[in-house]
Amino acid sequence: MLKLLGGLREFVKRQPVTIDGTVFRVHVTFTTVVLLACSIMVTATQYVGNPIQCIVDGLPTRPVNTYCWITSTFTMPDAFLREQGVGAAHPGVGPENGEPPKYYTYYQWVCFALFFQAMLCYFPKWVWDMQEGSLMSTLVMGLQIGLGAEKEREKQKKILVNYMLTHIRKHTWYAAKYWMCEFMCLANIVLQIYWMNRFFGGEFYTYGMRVIDMSTEHQEKRVDPMVFIFPRVTKCTFHKFGPSGTVQKHDSLCVLPLNIVNEKTYIFIWFWYLLLLGALILMICHRVMIMYNATARKNLLRYRHYRLITDDVAKAVTNKISVGDWWVLYMLGKNLDPIIYREVVREIAKKADKI
Repeated sequence: MLKLLGGLREFVKRQPVTIDGTVFRVHVTFTTVVLLACSIMVTATQYVGNPIQCIVDGLPTRPVNTYCWITSTFTMPDAFLREQGVGAAHPGVGPENGEPPKYYTYYQWVCFALFFQAMLCYFPKWVWDMQEGSLMSTLVMGLQIGLGAEKEREKQKKILVNYMLTHIRKHTWYAAKYWMCEFMCLANIVLQIYWMNRFFGGEFYTYGMRVIDMSTEHQEKRVDPMVFIFPRVTKCTFHKFGPSGTVQKHDSLCVLPLNIVNEKTYIFIWFWYLLLLGALILMICHRVMIMYNATARKNLLRYRHYRLITDDVAKAVTNKISVGDWWVLYMLGKNLDPIIYREVVREIAKKADKI
């Protein structure tokens, strides 16, 4: 397992050329790695360890464990509200009183669900890598570092400026495709939150808030909300034929240590997805502002490298090129050496009027 977790470092390795934004990168790399790591840990606990241990009198333990794992276990909803040790043996475990039990089958699928979520988070990056076409890598041409042969550097800088001038107003679709991939990230998180709420029987939306509320309550009055979704002790009914051929009913008590891992995993995911959702909404608002506000584009271009570009140059470039061209220039600022970047922007500002 440690070797598998170590292999995830390849996902977060810094790329030589930056082709996306920070929030996008956090969504498609960090979140993917976290979900894959959680999936690996849950899988190891589920298939290598003992995910369930059932107690039942008069029957061999192993067949009952297997039966209760592959079918389902259940709790009594009203038993969560009873006093533990008096009205209920454990939270949710008590005598049946006519109220329909709550069955749990989804914990068997958690490792697969986490892997599927990781693939959904990675999907926008896969799409963008296909659509970007290595344009940024081609334009950078090793100009990330200012040191080197001046003649070669000047030649590469001239090629870059000529490309930008001969392709003015031809990068709108390039920027649009990237922004659509960013919007895909937002849609992915919203749909995943909705899907997780359905997956956990409508309990996920308020999961994190109930955990916060529990931490402020008195110890003796606390009702852990995590046991509603991932109960640690449940019931299971096993039927078999008796000596005379009648059906005998055996009520067993099952301990689910796997749910300790599941509950901690999904409480982290709840808070992480909330932060990520907020960051993605702000990012989309920022992109909309960029599209419709030339002043914002000018200021972003100017402050890209600590005001190395003057206000006049930034304004001239912004007014002469399209939003798509501006985005390519802005992304070049994340890759080029600051001094080279300033010279490139100045050259474009001087020669754009002649196009």
